[in-house]
Amino acid sequence: MRISTKGRYSLEALLYMALLPHDQYSSTRSIAENTGISDGYLEQLFIPLRRAGIVHGIRGPQGGYIPGRSLDKITVGEILRSVEGALEPVDCVNTKFCPIKESCMSLHTWEELYREINDCVDSITLQDLVEAYESMDKEEYAI
Repeated sequence: MRISTKGRYSLEALLYMALLPHDQYSSTRSIAENTGISDGYLEQLFIPLRRAGIVHGIRGPQGGYIPGRSLDKITVGEILRSVEGALEPVDCVNTKFCPIKESCMSLHTWEELYREINDCVDSITLQDLVEAYESMDKEEYAI
């Protein structure tokens, strides 16, 4: 299972917004300038994120986006699933249409991996990422 640019960039954009002062709306242009993600791509990513209630947007000259809920209520798993879909390591884990599901010797492994992946990403909130970022060593070096 690979997380695509949709998942990585969505998480990056949300972390950028989460690091701004509370209730400060940020335009996709501003997010793009500060993250290096294209403005057009961000607009496309925010469609499913808005649908999931992860971001809230308003139009107009003072418009933009903010996280849709409290940072401690938005999980990495929710962000990733909203833009990536299910985080299945193999296609047959979550389907009823696998012709060998009853006799598959490796199904238990894939189901366990699927549970572990989801448990991991669902245990990390946007607030956790903000705290981790803020605790990073920020020494300045002069040459």
